Amino acid sequence: MQVGRTRSSVAAVFDLQTWEFLSYFVTVVGLPFAIGVFIWEQRRHRQQEEEEIYQRLSDEYTDFMKLVLQNADLRLLQRAGPAADLTPEQSERRFALFNVLVALFERAYLLVYEDDMAPQTQRLWQSWEDYMREWCRRPEFRAELPEVLQGEDPAFAEHIRRIAAAEEQRGRS
Repeated sequence: MQVGRTRSSVAAVFDLQTWEFLSYFVTVVGLPFAIGVFIWEQRRHRQQEEEEIYQRLSDEYTDFMKLVLQNADLRLLQRAGPAADLTPEQSERRFALFNVLVALFERAYLLVYEDDMAPQTQRLWQSWEDYMREWCRRPEFRAELPEVLQGEDPAFAEHIRRIAAAEEQRGRS
C-alpha cells in the first residue's frame, strides 16, 4: 500500500508542477500575446470605422453633386467666366445648395479632422480639404459663406474661413 501512495503523491506533485508551469507560461507568453492581438484588433477596427465614415461622407458628396447636376441652370460646375445672372428663385436654390454643401463639409470636419492626424487619416482628410478649396475658389461661394456659416461649429467655421481667404488671395495672384 505504501508504494501506491507514493506513486499518487508523485503524480499529484507532477500535476501541480505542470499547472504551475502552465500558469507561468500563460503569464509570461500568453498574456502579452493576447494583449498584442487585442491592440491589433482595436487598431484594425478603428481603421475600418474611419474608412466607413469616409465612404459614407463620399457617398453624401456624390449625392450633393447629383443635386448640382439636377440644378444645372445655376451653373455651379462652371469654374471660369462671368458670374451668372440668377433669378431670385435660382439664387435661393443656390443658397440652399451651399447650405447643404457646408453642412457636409462640417460633418467631414467633425468626423475626420484632427490636429495631429495619423497618415491614414491625413490621406482621408486631404480629399475633403481639396473639395473645400475647390469650392472656396468660387467668388459666389465665398460671398455666401458668412451667412451660411452662422450657427456652424466655431472651429470648422474658422477652418473654412482660412481656406476661403487663402483661395481668394491665390486668385488675386
